[in-house]
Formats: sequence, C-alpha cells, structure tokens
Amino acid sequence: MKNLAKFLLFVLLVSAGISLLYNYRLKHGNLDLLPRRTSEKYTFASEPAINPKQIASLEALNQERRALVKSVIPSVVAVKTSKKIGIRRQYGLLDPFEFFFGTPRGQFRSPREEALVQNSLGSGVIVTNEGHIITNNHVVDQVDEIEVQLSDGRTKKAHLVGADEQVDLAVLKIDDPGVKPLKLADSDTVQPGDFVLAIGNPFGLQETVTDGIISWKGQPNSMDFRGDVLQTNAAINPGNSGGPLISLRGEVVGINTAIASTTGGSQGVGFAIPSNTVRTALESLLKQGRIIRPYLGIQARAVRPGQSGAENDGVLVQEVIPGSPAAEAQLQQGDVIRKFDGRETKEFNTLKSLVAKTELNKKVELEIERGGKSMKVTTQIREQPAGYQTSSILPRRSQPQVPDQQDQESTSSPLASIHVADLSPETARELDLPNNLRGVVVTNVDPDSGVAELQKGDVIEEINQQPISSVEDYDKIAGSLDRSQPQVLSICRHRLRSFLVLRPR
Repeated sequence: MKNLAKFLLFVLLVSAGISLLYNYRLKHGNLDLLPRRTSEKYTFASEPAINPKQIASLEALNQERRALVKSVIPSVVAVKTSKKIGIRRQYGLLDPFEFFFGTPRGQFRSPREEALVQNSLGSGVIVTNEGHIITNNHVVDQVDEIEVQLSDGRTKKAHLVGADEQVDLAVLKIDDPGVKPLKLADSDTVQPGDFVLAIGNPFGLQETVTDGIISWKGQPNSMDFRGDVLQTNAAINPGNSGGPLISLRGEVVGINTAIASTTGGSQGVGFAIPSNTVRTALESLLKQGRIIRPYLGIQARAVRPGQSGAENDGVLVQEVIPGSPAAEAQLQQGDVIRKFDGRETKEFNTLKSLVAKTELNKKVELEIERGGKSMKVTTQIREQPAGYQTSSILPRRSQPQVPDQQDQESTSSPLASIHVADLSPETARELDLPNNLRGVVVTNVDPDSGVAELQKGDVIEEINQQPISSVEDYDKIAGSLDRSQPQVLSICRHRLRSFLVLRPR
C-alpha cells in the first residue's frame, strides 16, 4: 500500500514539473507550437463577368421564376405514411453484469416484441379552401396512418376521403383554415413545349423544384400507352409521386405519377395525370364517395385512311359489349359513330371524353354510319359496372406491358425466384445453425430477382408470421400470397436472426 502511494506521488510531481516547464517556455516565446506563416495578399473580383444590362431579359426571367415558385410552394405538401407489416423479436442489449459474471443457470430472458413498420413518403397538393389534398393512390394505398407536412414545417394528421386505383388518385383532407389551394387548369389547352415545374419531395427532400416542358401529349387516335397522361422532361424521382405539375400561371396541369427509367431515377421521361381527369375524379369522390364512370360499352378506334367513310372521320366500332348501352342502341361491329349527343366525334379521344362527362341515366342520340347510310340511334348512359375492363371509351391509365410475360408473372408466386429445400440435421450442422431450428434452407436465388439481400444457406423460418417447417409448407403459403402486398420473411443466417421485407415490383 505504501509503494502504491509513493508511485502516485511521483507521477503527480512529474506532471506538475512538465506543466510548469511548458508554461514558462510558452510565455518566453521559446516554444513554437505552430508553423509561422506570413499573410497572403488577396483581392476579390469587383465586377461580374458580364454587364447585367446585356442580360436584362434573363434577369427578368429569373425574378419571374422566383415569384412563380414562391407563390406555389405553400400549397405543396409532403405525404408521410406508415403501415404495420409484422412483428420484430428482440432480445435486448447484453447486461454488463451478465457479461462479467454470467447469467445465473436456469434464468431465461424472454424476447421483446415491437411492431415492424414500413414508412413511405410521397407528395400532394392542396386544391380546395376546405383542405382537400390530391395525391396518388399508390402513395396512401392500404396504410395505417397518414400525416401531411406543410411547407412551413407544421404536420397535420390527414384522413382519406376517397381513392381510386384505376386512375391512381386519392383525396386527403386536413383541418387547417389557413391553407392556400392551387387552381386546377384546363389540361385540354396544354401543348407540347409548354413550360412546367414539377414540385415534390423526392428522396425525402422537401420542396424540391425541377423545371422542363411538356414533351408529349396524347394525340388524337393514339393507341399508345401514354394516351391518357402528360409526358414531361422535368425531373421526377421517387417521392415526387402525387406532387403537382405547374404551369407558368401557377396552375396545376397534372399530378406526377410515374417515370420511365432503367435505373429507378429520373431519365427525362416522366408522366402526369392531366388536371381535367383529376378534377372529374375529385368531384366524383367528394360527391359520391367513389369515381362514377359513365360508359357506352364498345371497343372502338378512330377511322383510318383507306377504310369506309374515312373522308368524314369518326370512330369505328370494333366490338359491342353485351348488355351495355351500346347493345341497347343496337350498335353493330363496323358502325362508324359520327356524333354523340349532337357533338361531332372526329377523334377517338373526343368520344371518350364526351361519354365520361355525360350524366348518368341521360338519354343520348348517336349519329352513325352503317353500310354507307347515315342513321340515328338512342340509348341511356349508365354507370360502368364493377369489373368492367375496356380501354376504348373510358379513359383508363395503362402501363407498358410485355405480351404473355405479364400474364405469366401474374399467376406465379411473389417468391418464385427463391428456391428452397428441407432443412436436414446435417445441413444445420454445416451452416452452424441453432439447435431445434425449423424452416427451409435457400438453395438458390434467381439473378435479377430483386432479392439480393437473401443468400444461399439462409433459413426461412416464417412468411408473414406463418411458421415454415417443410418445403410443402413453404409452397402452400407462398402460393397464396398477394403479389401487390409486401412480404415479410423471418430469416436465420448462421446464428443471427433478422427480417427481410420483399416489396412488390
């Protein structure tokens, strides 16, 4: 004990001596702690590279663009959603006493469970004085909570008024008397070359603004998958979904909804739902609680050069749906529709628009040409029945598809790219797995499947909290999964357990 005290006293004296010597040399300038440097002479440029008078028009454009962005930003919101998709089991941190002294024999620590929550981010735009917000359906589809963040940083709980998967639109509402709505423009007047701004929250970065032009608009008689959307080269990235496409007048001409990309990021080809489609859907959802779709019940296209009656334009009936208003009017394959309710139908899209705007149960007159003779027929427009599928008369968002491959994929399991085998005791020992582990072992994962986190040798214990004990169990559960929903796999890799969430592609 005396030796220890002597040692501590010695250390204290040495430290005090070093400190005194340091202070003495510092005061007398004998200690150069930092290299001495002489000051550098510098002069900043005093004039711009170009005379501002020479770019007066550009300066004015800059000021006008600032005013435009400043005026619309308060109406754009971030839409934050959360969804409970499973349970995470955690055994907690190691107790330091347990680390040094060990856990008493027979003592068992029960796992702690917490909700596994999937968070997503999208965008939206306020369009009414009452606080109604337009966004995409896929942003808020099947979520548990929706929260909206305003441009001033305030957050508000939002409730879902209505949504429609077919047009990919949803209406939210917040309670805030001070909201500033934006006007929905007439998208029929929008033309390629028009200047637009895309505003939203890509990658969680709030109030991001990109600019560009309308690079393409659905043309009359178009059979292209883009026929019901506006195309823009303004950068649209993940998180922009539901945000507005803004015109020079600060009006909403579209709702950003998708991109064409090979990388997942913007490559200058983005798509927006036209504001006229948005207005129709909004009014229908607010008044009826759902989108009301009047329909005629035909598959048709515009008359093409070389066909009968082509010199007068019109819409050629290719098929009549049984039991539809068109069938009641006794329309036939090969008929050419010249007028609908007194309005000329020279273009394919014109007829679609006229039908979509017609009041339900209204009787309308169609002027048609059959066999070179003009005639008139009448019918009563009704609501499109549930499950009705046609892309001819009702504007419907469609996506590019690969023939046959799409149908083949839709019938396969979301886990079809994962190959498994029964877990034998020998395999468990080779992989250094815990005792009594039950599940199936991954033998292979198809390349380009999007399941790169999963490795050969991983053991799948559960799928969506359903225990797996054999390949038979795995196949049965995997075959019953909904491809449109995320799948939660409970994974054991050697002696580590984790969860893997497979999202729809």
